[in-house]
Amino acid sequence: MKKYFFGIDVGTQGVRVVLVDQDGEIAGSSEKSFPLTESSREEQSPELWWESCLECLRKIVDFVQKDVDLNTILAISVTSTSGTVIPIDENNQPLHHALMYSDTRPALEGKHCREVAKKFHPTGYTGFNASSGLSKMVWFANNFPETTHRIKTWIHAADYITGKLSGDFGTTDYTNALKSGFDVNNGHWPDYLWTQLSLKKQWFQKVVPSGSVVGALLPALQEKFKLPALFVVAGMTDGCASQVASGAVNPGNWNTTIGTTLVVKGVTTKELKDPEGRLYSHRHPEGYWMPGGAGNIGADWITAGFSSDLEALNQKASRLIPTNHMAYPLLQKGERFPFIAPQAHGFAPENISREELFTANMEGVAYIERYAYALIEKLAHEKVNAVYTAGGGSNSDVWLKIRSNVLNKPVYKCATVTGAVGAAILAASHTHFKSLTEAASAMTHIEKAVFPSETLVNAYESRYQQFVSTLIEKEYIFEKINQSK
Repeated sequence: MKKYFFGIDVGTQGVRVVLVDQDGEIAGSSEKSFPLTESSREEQSPELWWESCLECLRKIVDFVQKDVDLNTILAISVTSTSGTVIPIDENNQPLHHALMYSDTRPALEGKHCREVAKKFHPTGYTGFNASSGLSKMVWFANNFPETTHRIKTWIHAADYITGKLSGDFGTTDYTNALKSGFDVNNGHWPDYLWTQLSLKKQWFQKVVPSGSVVGALLPALQEKFKLPALFVVAGMTDGCASQVASGAVNPGNWNTTIGTTLVVKGVTTKELKDPEGRLYSHRHPEGYWMPGGAGNIGADWITAGFSSDLEALNQKASRLIPTNHMAYPLLQKGERFPFIAPQAHGFAPENISREELFTANMEGVAYIERYAYALIEKLAHEKVNAVYTAGGGSNSDVWLKIRSNVLNKPVYKCATVTGAVGAAILAASHTHFKSLTEAASAMTHIEKAVFPSETLVNAYESRYQQFVSTLIEKEYIFEKINQSK
């Protein structure tokens, strides 16, 4: 008899809940949207999240109970945004709305946390900024001193839902704890957090690997939904959960998501340390490392000028590759990954057709992706074996072909890559399977595999080198990185 697992994703604009079986098939799903406003980018109500989760769970249970024995549902896990934090009191009630990762008010505190971390704990995570959980804790202590004495614990967004499900608000996971200052290499909270910052040691949670069982579904919720005592499993940040859903969980496997931006995440056996801060590393539940980086380049240029006749453009592009044009479709000023260049701006050749520009833009993003993986191989001293891909950019067959040949690596398009599915896989990782690797292998599926061809690989090699030379001329980058063999 099949076993089933709930995954919950609490995002900035809503909650999504899925019920997934042991083979990765979605038995039911439900969503509840929130209005996105200027105030909701800074703060949101955790109670609203919870009410939305309950509503989605009810809809799924009602939908599947005719076909699914509810006693075969084994576990539940939660993912949410990295850096979103909540102060709670001794009764586990929020003392303030959740401070969202997108809240820019703690910019000065982020700079201060970064300086303190570099001085007092340089071997740990030091890339703090306004979006980091630690920065928000310090900001809150500075701005609400009258409330800080009532804080029992600082928790993360996913932890609030985990706590409401299990009653345990005092446990978090390695990925959520990273940007709150936890030393994921040595497994402890460094003491500079309370000796150098305006925080208290007792405010910090117990930290466990993602996928660890935190507790059981509370009896009142069992009765409410007619569910068994589900295992409640420690979750992950949303970016890491999406990586899990892509299947990129083994060393040497990487995931590129091309949505509005280009996001690269993967698995290495050793911690990847980047002195320039372009990449940072989460801790894999099995002791590996999960480095990643996010750029400003992506596929937003398609929405901005090419979405009206996308199918026709893709068909024409398939007959134009490889082009001899150098294009870098960066819409905003400045780049942060795979190179840091605040002065960077997009460029494209003049007097070419719309179809040629569309094709050259796809090639330009692929060149940036290759440079990112060359940088990763240099820093990690490990080979990138394969690239799993998701996001709107993976829906173009010709773009997949361009990328595979520019990268000279197989590119695998994944079937269902969402944070909620990643959370469900995490829920299954130690309650039904023996590890996250085993769970991901069973519950993720390749929709399409694209392999490089010698002719196109050779053609793109010289064009890529020319593209890198162009970036050097513009002083966006300062070195060519030799790809490992």
